[in-house]
Amino acid sequence: MEDINRQQNHTYIIGEIGQNHNGSVDIAKLIIDMVARDIEESLFGLKLLKMDAIKLTKRDLDAELSKSQMDKPYNTAHSFGKTYGEHRAFLELSDEQHHEIYHYAKAYHFDFVETLCAVKCLSLLKLFTPDKLKVASRDLTNLPLLEALAETKIPMILSTGMAGRQELDNALNIITKQHENVSILHCVSQYPTHPNNVNLNSIKYLLENYSKYTIGYSDHTIGIAAPVAAVAMGAKIIEKHITIDRRMKGTDQAGSLAPDGVNRMVRDIRLLEMSLGKKEIFIDPAVESSRLKLERSIATKRPIKKDETITVEDLHMLSPGDGFKWSEIDKILGKKAATNLSQDEIIYKDLIT
Repeated sequence: MEDINRQQNHTYIIGEIGQNHNGSVDIAKLIIDMVARDIEESLFGLKLLKMDAIKLTKRDLDAELSKSQMDKPYNTAHSFGKTYGEHRAFLELSDEQHHEIYHYAKAYHFDFVETLCAVKCLSLLKLFTPDKLKVASRDLTNLPLLEALAETKIPMILSTGMAGRQELDNALNIITKQHENVSILHCVSQYPTHPNNVNLNSIKYLLENYSKYTIGYSDHTIGIAAPVAAVAMGAKIIEKHITIDRRMKGTDQAGSLAPDGVNRMVRDIRLLEMSLGKKEIFIDPAVESSRLKLERSIATKRPIKKDETITVEDLHMLSPGDGFKWSEIDKILGKKAATNLSQDEIIYKDLIT
């Protein structure tokens, strides 16, 4: 199995657990086990790069919603409590549990990304330092939070799901007072995102107008077509929700990728990276055998006797492609057959004089 784990400049793929752990450290670990499986393309014997990072979300329930909203009855099929506050409390993991999951992911050599939804959530940094901090779309206008996150100097990822240019520029203005290690992800905060609303061309806009930053795509569509297309358009980061079972209880589960989906998305992105190649047209050495077999060469259209002069009416094109091309016809016209030539056979150099 050919190993391409040293592939350079590959797409940075983040598997977002979010709160698909349903309040369970063990489920979070199972999801990490799932994305740690080998990604292979057996037809070509390729062992491909896996995801790069695991992401969790940390909330401060005292800074989540108004009291009336937190106390509001929450009676959906995905509820883990009688009120929305009870539901959120059930799903929330402690700093120590995040630390435990961090170490579990690190044992598999994954990067670890944390979405911190409030200033108090930075208490988590007393236990460990994530590789990157993510700003959720809803918090791009939460300038006090952005300032606190930026002061850590940890690389930051911004999602634009609820923002226009002004909101993005305001956020960048706050963050870059501390550092410029920032990535920007095109995102649409519709769950799942309707195809009419995906607007992948925003990636091109970001690449043209925010070229000093790493540009990517946070996907909420059904399936894997949009993230793969985003990579083809130049996205260098892909973020996608992941789960062990899309039928599990939880609002994000159905829109996430389960094991087969994770495998297919990562495989297709890695194969796409290999497929992009260089901005040039050329004959690849890999096609040489096909070229010899399938291209056409100048051949006899009728039997030609020895010493008979060859004319254009005597010629047509047949495979294989190891003889003269039509562009080389002047090397044959007016020449004489060195021996008797059968009909429908390739004319090689030693057959003419």
